[in-house]
Amino acid sequence: MPEPVAQRAFTYRAFISYSHRDKAWADWLHRSLETWRVPSRLVRKLTAHGTIPRRLNPVFRDREELASAAELGRKVNEALAQSENLVVICSPASATSRWVNEEVLAYKRMGRAGRIFCLIVDGEPNATALAGREVEECFCPALRFQLDTNGQLATERAEPIAADARPGKDGKPNARLKLIAGMLDVGFDALKQREQQRRIRRMTAITALAMCVMAVTIVLGIFALVSRHRAVIAQHEAVVAKQAAERRQKQAEDLVDFMLGDLTTKLRALDRLDVLRAVDDKAMAYFKSLPPSDVNDTELAQRAKALQRIGEVHLEHSLPKAMDAFRQALLLNRKLVDQSPGDPLRQNAFAENQLWIGFAYWNEGKSGPAEKAFRESAAALERATALAPSNNDVQHNLDGAYNNLGHVAQARKELDAASRYYARDLALCQRMVAAHPDDVLWRNALGDAHDNLATVALMRGHLDQAIDGYLEEQHILRDVVAKQPQDRQMRQQLLIGDAILARTLALAGQTRAARKFIDAALGIGKAQMAFDPSHKAWKETYFYSRLLAAQLVWAQGDPAQADQWFKVSLATLQQLVHADPSQANWRRDLAVAQLASARFAKAHGQADIARTHASEADDTARKLLAGGAPKASLVRIAAAAELLLGQLAARRGDTATADKLRRQALTRMQAAAPHPDDPRDIALLAEALLANDDKAQAMPLLARLSAIGYQPRPFVAQMRADDIDYVPDPAVARRIARSLDATANIRKVAQTHGG
Repeated sequence: MPEPVAQRAFTYRAFISYSHRDKAWADWLHRSLETWRVPSRLVRKLTAHGTIPRRLNPVFRDREELASAAELGRKVNEALAQSENLVVICSPASATSRWVNEEVLAYKRMGRAGRIFCLIVDGEPNATALAGREVEECFCPALRFQLDTNGQLATERAEPIAADARPGKDGKPNARLKLIAGMLDVGFDALKQREQQRRIRRMTAITALAMCVMAVTIVLGIFALVSRHRAVIAQHEAVVAKQAAERRQKQAEDLVDFMLGDLTTKLRALDRLDVLRAVDDKAMAYFKSLPPSDVNDTELAQRAKALQRIGEVHLEHSLPKAMDAFRQALLLNRKLVDQSPGDPLRQNAFAENQLWIGFAYWNEGKSGPAEKAFRESAAALERATALAPSNNDVQHNLDGAYNNLGHVAQARKELDAASRYYARDLALCQRMVAAHPDDVLWRNALGDAHDNLATVALMRGHLDQAIDGYLEEQHILRDVVAKQPQDRQMRQQLLIGDAILARTLALAGQTRAARKFIDAALGIGKAQMAFDPSHKAWKETYFYSRLLAAQLVWAQGDPAQADQWFKVSLATLQQLVHADPSQANWRRDLAVAQLASARFAKAHGQADIARTHASEADDTARKLLAGGAPKASLVRIAAAAELLLGQLAARRGDTATADKLRRQALTRMQAAAPHPDDPRDIALLAEALLANDDKAQAMPLLARLSAIGYQPRPFVAQMRADDIDYVPDPAVARRIARSLDATANIRKVAQTHGG
């Protein structure tokens, strides 16, 4: 039986669990909890949870306090065990985070479900129960469901204790107080009343101080300008007057720095945005009144930093004011960079300034100027990298710049540009992983960079380049698993990568190589199942890999084995989706299984079974599309199912239904991919055209597929059945074969099958 919380001595007051995408919220919460002082009248008061402390520190953050990725699981579990409370930052990003889910599960298994507190920052609680809004879910599965007697997630719903920081809900100040009230086990209303009394006293003093500081700043600024004017008129007093003016200006800028630093922090804590913006406006007016030509570099850097801070404050409330501040800062940062181009810190400050300008433009919907700002930021960061290649801050900014440029290009469907930026990001991540081999975040970034680059290559119709990218990714993942064999999450990534690579190799007709990689995936999946047979996500991935394996063994001429694997994969995926229909990815994979099973049944003369599975695949894909799920693969599933149903209708003599389904599939593909580059879209569009007796438009598409090297065995067999002379370019197959031989990955796969 767990030891009562009130009787234990904990190292940490709280453990903050969050997705890295919510880092800004984690920073705010960590600072808010550790700096918050408990009202003196509540200190040492005895509650059901124990004695109320004076402070809520220390607070543990896994992203900040873990030193070694090799001991990640152990250190997280130790920190959880030593934490009095668990605070989960809830958003769609954290709802899909494996780490957040595992941390909540671990804490619940310690018997402390009652000490878990949620801070909702985005998304919608329990959105998985709302049709079409599943992607908005902000609670991870471990928060949504209770544990059974075996410590596994049950089907019984849980009701997490939550504070809602979203606009229009509790708001940040009240959400913070609700969390603190829960952690201290005191009433929210009583705590809020005491906090308001304290805030009124502090607000009065700080507001008065702010007004005084502004008045002094303005007066000192005026004195500085008057003194300089006198220096011009009275040359005989020039030296003395200039020194006096500079002294007063320095005093004024010190006060402004205080206004934008400590005072701003205090005003933020009090949620006094009105006073905060007034302070910023006065500071902005003061800086505009001063020429940038007659102060030293240190003062210029201080002024630029202050102006950028002003822009950050205004970014969410007034884009014109934010942009004005960012541009004023940019003038100063550009001057500093021009004066000292060899200073990496000045290059980094200039680049960060440009990133903020890019964000402001992007928020205005101006992708052109945003891209220009991101590009200048990347160029400055590349110069800084040449001067300080080991500076981690510079590299993280550069990673962000490359990703931003790639996302802008990809959003505009400029895949060449997106591929170029992703390739740069790949090189950066490779260098940082080499410098920090134990840094899991950099390794994950490297894997993402490979995945982005290979996927864009596939979308552009470069099948061989996509395979090269996936092969390189698997090299890295295998090295990581070899060095950290106990890391089950990394093994799961390796399994998924093997399956993706196998599927892509099958598109190129490399069935034998694809079989080796899918066998490797199955070996890893089997070991994962033996380690934790109750892990549903692992089970889904394993049996989806079994489905891919079934298609490969069928293509290799083993229908009996294929039939067995099709059936077990389809049945398992159906069970998983039935148990948790909120998992859109599982439902999509189920549709793939239904379609593959339908094709197999049709090929073996089982028309009724084929029609049933094809109809199920069509229905599953349509429902997901209606719910707003990503379209590309689902459109292909629906169109392929319609073509298959049309063939089955034609076989039984129902010409009207067959023609309707064929036209429906063609219309669907033409609307989704009018000018396709992805070979999967090209192939399906060509099949739809041939099914509708439009060979003239299908032949140019088949020529493109031939040049790409697209030759999955079922597609080639279909072309032969349609009496089409389809011959894929053998040069592509030779290039892929050389890549496989050069990497020697086929030999390495056999060494890393098991657990």
